[in-house]
Amino acid sequence: MKLAIVTACPGGQVTSVLAARLLRGAAERLGWETCVEANAGSRPEGELSAEQIAEADWVLLVGVEPLAAARFVGKPVYRARPAEALADPRAFLQRAAALASVEVAGDEAGLVAPEAGAAPRIVAVTACPTGVAHTFMAAEALQLAAGQLGFALQVETQGSVGARNPLDPADIAAADVVLLAADIDVDTARFAGKKIYRCGTGVALKQARATLERALAEGQVESAGAASAVVARDEKRGVYKHLLTGVSFMLPMVVAGGLLIALSLAFGIDAYKQPGSLAAVLRTVGDTAFVLMVPMLAGYIAYSIADRPGLAPGMLGGLLAGTLGAGFIGGIVAGFIAGYAARAISHGLRLPASLEALKPILVIPLLASLVTGLLMLYVVGKPVAGMLAALTGFLDGMGTSNAILLGLLLGGMMCVDLGGPVNKAAYAFSVGLLSSHSYAPMAAVMAAGMVPPIGMGLATLLARRKFAESERQAGKAASVLGLCFISEGAIPFAAKDPLRVIPASIAGGALTGALSMYFGCKLQAPHGGLFVMLVPNAINHALAYLLAIVAGSLLTGLLYAVLKRGAEPGLALGTSSSREPAAGG
Repeated sequence: MKLAIVTACPGGQVTSVLAARLLRGAAERLGWETCVEANAGSRPEGELSAEQIAEADWVLLVGVEPLAAARFVGKPVYRARPAEALADPRAFLQRAAALASVEVAGDEAGLVAPEAGAAPRIVAVTACPTGVAHTFMAAEALQLAAGQLGFALQVETQGSVGARNPLDPADIAAADVVLLAADIDVDTARFAGKKIYRCGTGVALKQARATLERALAEGQVESAGAASAVVARDEKRGVYKHLLTGVSFMLPMVVAGGLLIALSLAFGIDAYKQPGSLAAVLRTVGDTAFVLMVPMLAGYIAYSIADRPGLAPGMLGGLLAGTLGAGFIGGIVAGFIAGYAARAISHGLRLPASLEALKPILVIPLLASLVTGLLMLYVVGKPVAGMLAALTGFLDGMGTSNAILLGLLLGGMMCVDLGGPVNKAAYAFSVGLLSSHSYAPMAAVMAAGMVPPIGMGLATLLARRKFAESERQAGKAASVLGLCFISEGAIPFAAKDPLRVIPASIAGGALTGALSMYFGCKLQAPHGGLFVMLVPNAINHALAYLLAIVAGSLLTGLLYAVLKRGAEPGLALGTSSSREPAAGG
């Protein structure tokens, strides 16, 4: 039997590619010939030719959203959603082959949907501080859950490369509710007058079905005052979101500056001291990027709090923090001072209607900058600078025991919640220290963050019989994500078996962090995983650093391989449980 398979996942690549691989493998085990087309965004992989379609005995269409079927007219076609296909691929294929029906011209292209007009319509935006893993994994989880519930869902991912699949104004207008699954501030101007429901990417990933249902039930129309009230009701979470927004915008500056400085060292440790040399130019540009790091952090913290009027006073406060030697801690304080000052002036100062237009471009930046500058110069700057100097001195002068303890702490924190608040706290702390030229904590944090997904991949190899086929495939994907420093690759395993996965991950991450600090490893870049090692001098003691990662990953893999129970029907990649992520890495 010859089978043509078409998979699609408009919000990202993971679900589409994983479904294609699992279904191809199951078909080959049945003795079937296959040709596969995986649609991930706008670039089909292995696009089916007319000859392949003509030779196929039947066609399988697997997608979160409707797939065009005009080219398959006259062929037996079966449509399914990823959740149905991935639960038990072999049994699914046998059932689909028996139920496939001939496609005729005029058939509604795509999956069988609920009655017209009956399905709730939702538009969503996902965004996380780094714009890499949580952003796209949450989008895929929501899409899969929407397919299970029969909801019409459009998702815009605001990742590290900008917005993908931007929402169409017509879709926004027709939507019943707007779901903002974001850990950073998202502009809501285009959603004026629509019901809005807010949550974090972690909640959307782990409880996708429940999130969609709550969005429909609890979404509320937000005015400018209502949006502020959201923060006021949960100020703790609001502060955390503001901080992560600043870190998100700061990261590209840190990456660029750190790697440029590392490249300058490739010409020799002191080569940058030669005026006019390429090494000197690279060092100058890198140092300039680091100078801008703190103003970017402070500016976008203020932007998250007070929108655009907070940007100027926030950046001014951040620059003053750098000038005063208060570093990233001073930048954080300056950002919050500027943001809350700008917001207070915006809400509290009433001007005549004729002068109201001057408030955002003149009055707020002027007064907020004045307040921020005075407080930084006379109140905050010197004490915070002293605190940072003490912290930097402690880190630089740490004995072996203290360094190991710090590595244990940071490494364990990176593995507690795999991209959640604890993980991000350790990460933000280490990134901030880069501005003070303290590179050892960053090395420990990145190394430990790679351990959980790599460890899960190793576990699926060491104890193959304990894992279902879908789990083994997910383990391979997790390993690749781990090499890229995307801890979230372990989330599908942690969501299914948290009492075993998380302790095993913490043990391996703590060991890796401790070894990294013990070896004195220092890292100049805050992201990139092992691929950053391709840049000369980005990491010192490269072999020792690799050893630390290997040791921690082996410990995690061995622990979980021992603790893991026997194989179950499949990994939670779109199963019916709303408490598990519907997509993963």
